[in-house]
Amino acid sequence: MAEIIVVTSGKGGVGKTTSSASIAIGLARRGHKTAVIDFDVGLRNLDLIMGCERRVVYDFVNVIHGEATLKQALIKDKRFDNLFVLAASQTRDKEALTRDGVEKVLKDLAADGFEYIVCDSPAGIEKGAFLAMYFADKAIVVVNPEVSSVRDSDRIIGLLDSKTRRAESGQPLPAHLLLTRYSPARVASGEMLSVGDVEEGLGLKAIGVIPESPDVLNASNKGEPVILETASEAGQAYEDAVARLLGEERPMRFPPLEKKGFFSKLFGG
Repeated sequence: MAEIIVVTSGKGGVGKTTSSASIAIGLARRGHKTAVIDFDVGLRNLDLIMGCERRVVYDFVNVIHGEATLKQALIKDKRFDNLFVLAASQTRDKEALTRDGVEKVLKDLAADGFEYIVCDSPAGIEKGAFLAMYFADKAIVVVNPEVSSVRDSDRIIGLLDSKTRRAESGQPLPAHLLLTRYSPARVASGEMLSVGDVEEGLGLKAIGVIPESPDVLNASNKGEPVILETASEAGQAYEDAVARLLGEERPMRFPPLEKKGFFSKLFGG
């Protein structure tokens, strides 16, 4: 039975697609057959970060509308035989996705032996975001340690609690916090929220804390998700997050600092 994981956020530019790519690679590297799907119709980016943009022939929308088979559209990763990418369409509008179509793709992937399906959601509350989260078994909420990101993500958590299939059946959707672009020095100076601030503000526990690092952008520009950079602290932090996602106990590389910043006052700190 495949586990469907939605990677979501309240606003754009927080590192959601970067996180989706690294999580998918982390799962595949541990031997799990994994698919990662780009739900951001019209703004395709996942294939760029995964380094397979030149190999996209058919996309997610083509499959949903019967213009291609799932086998035709899935792109096998060149680094891991058990990792596949399903790209978004750049030419369709966001209404091209349908609930029935998305459900069929997910069921077909499960029937084909995929253990994990990572859904890279668009930011915000558009149709693609609703469909990315609707069938999820688990959610990862990607947040930057700043007030606007936390507030926007709080709204997304409300949707996870009310607008998913699990919520409709009375089951809570397990959700984890993934904090990105974290700088302990900026937390200490009061410019940035601490891990504890964000956990308290959202009511979620952090599954990972990814440090602010040029390695993330450099890796993405090369089509090599940063988790593959084993010497990078950011890559190591993503590897830790994947381990925790699978139930392993690992200490945080960037523990919460006791000194709270200015913004923590907004959350009663």
